[in-house]
Amino acid sequence: MIEAKHIVKRYGDLEVLRGVDVTIGEAEVVTIVGPSGAGKTTLLQIIGTLDRPDNGTVSYDGVDVLGLKGNQLALFRNRNIGFVFQFHQLLPEFTTLENVAIPALIGGEKRDAAYERARQLLDYLKLGDRLDHKPSQLSGGERQRVAVARALVNRPKVILADEPSGSLDTANKQSLHQLFFRLRDELRQTFVIVTHDETLAQEADRVLRMQDGLII
Repeated sequence: MIEAKHIVKRYGDLEVLRGVDVTIGEAEVVTIVGPSGAGKTTLLQIIGTLDRPDNGTVSYDGVDVLGLKGNQLALFRNRNIGFVFQFHQLLPEFTTLENVAIPALIGGEKRDAAYERARQLLDYLKLGDRLDHKPSQLSGGERQRVAVARALVNRPKVILADEPSGSLDTANKQSLHQLFFRLRDELRQTFVIVTHDETLAQEADRVLRMQDGLII
């Protein structure tokens, strides 16, 4: 489904990625692990089209995403890729329902349809009683589940997660990890997850270990 070939990324004289090849299949949970500075987040950002490599290709179902420009690229990202970050990145002035619906509205979905899809996801994630709550009124675990719902709202091909459980306590961390695998099993959702959590890494379908800008 996703294929990245010979990805090279430099920042000045520092070569962060040194010719990385990655293939991700449908309904697969893949974790990327390794020490700080190994290039994990940079690789995730390039796969997610948030950054561009100095060399290499990235394709989704045969579509060369690095060939897309401007609005074309933004539309592709909106429709095909969901993001979950360590610190949820919810907008504090909006309710749970509004936060989840935002990517659908940006993608051109009509308001009623976007809000209905957001409600369905929040119900599915056991947050149906939190629709009108703002992020400050939610627990850490609830905020991350809202972030997952937001990532899912456009039915993306893949969800890319960067240390998604890094700020959670043990119970919420385990709950979030179980949610990822439930979404894989029930919705055939694909996940690529950068993590330092070895428990999550070992539960994944596949572990990619990085060191010094390479997969080892």
